[in-house]
Amino acid sequence: MRSGEVRAVIAAIAAAALAGAALLTPPPAGAAPVRTAAVSGHGRTRAAMDAAVGAGVPGVLARARDADGAWSGSAGVADMRTGRPPGPADRFRAGSISKTFVATVVLQLEHEGRLSVDDTVEKWLPGVVRGNGNDGRKVTLRQLLGHTSGIFEYAHDPAVHGRGEEYLEHRYDTWEPRQLVAVAMKHAPYFAPGTGWRYANTNYVLAAMVVERATGHPYGTEARRRIVEPLGLRSTVLPGTDSGLPAPAGRAYTAFPEDPGPTDVTEIDPSLFWAAGDLVTSAADLDRFYSALLRGGLLPPAQLREMTTVRPLTGVGSFTGYGLGLARYRTSCGKELWGHDGSVPGTQVMAFATRAAERLLVTYFNTNVFLLTPRAGDVVDAEFC
Repeated sequence: MRSGEVRAVIAAIAAAALAGAALLTPPPAGAAPVRTAAVSGHGRTRAAMDAAVGAGVPGVLARARDADGAWSGSAGVADMRTGRPPGPADRFRAGSISKTFVATVVLQLEHEGRLSVDDTVEKWLPGVVRGNGNDGRKVTLRQLLGHTSGIFEYAHDPAVHGRGEEYLEHRYDTWEPRQLVAVAMKHAPYFAPGTGWRYANTNYVLAAMVVERATGHPYGTEARRRIVEPLGLRSTVLPGTDSGLPAPAGRAYTAFPEDPGPTDVTEIDPSLFWAAGDLVTSAADLDRFYSALLRGGLLPPAQLREMTTVRPLTGVGSFTGYGLGLARYRTSCGKELWGHDGSVPGTQVMAFATRAAERLLVTYFNTNVFLLTPRAGDVVDAEFC
């Protein structure tokens, strides 16, 4: 990619860098060992990864699983200073993939009879969604999880300092969930609840706040107890305000219109994203999580049907529908996949599988600079087409 093209991509991404991914049964214990591209038939996937590095992505990590077992591959570098390549056990920030975790917890609580996704936000968070045309009495939990509430995206307000190099000066700021919602409440909703679709992290901050009210426990405690520990996700962390990445991990890079050179943003206070995008995990853990979810290991059939009942989408690239914390995705060759993508400064992740999780791919870029390009989608296409 020529320098002028890189700058154009950077300028577009910097305007939305904090929006997450502004735009979405575990393998058996005796599963085949991780294989290399040379013996696994994943050469096309490796070629797409190499092409991404050739275009300017510092490092790419991928994990694929099919009937022959699991394969892991990498390209480029995890650390531009040392030249270390990405490793299959590396941890990274997963951005909006966090939303599938939140939705799973909410739907588990529904199955237990502790709430309904058709409850209003007002029932659980009285007075929180009010002002400037916002009314929590008219917004349901289902609308939060499906991004049909119309509530404003807090990350688009200047108060969060997400524009350009200003972000660097504020990346260690600590935010409380109610502060993030209060920022959104300064703005009128995009549309009346249930009449449109627009992706907003505010929806999932509110959903996680409902989890806390319904259970009496921090959201992170519930996610660990219900998902992380039962599935043995040993590399998955809900970091709170911890700014670093636990080892093993590479570095994360972004760029700004003022300085298009790579900027290391590995250390940040993730409370700005909270439950909407703060998850730290690994490719193997995401494989295990989405496999369990899609095979019915985390939700009973009724709740899994709710999660996979999508609102059709147009004009959102390869995303053709959004359910409750789960996106439907179509490859260039027409394969229908399910999962989510995610991005925060320094990270772009895609995790998608066939409906019954017979095949799955997790791919991670250690930069968000290519978020508005097809490079990550090219890796998905190469694996499934």
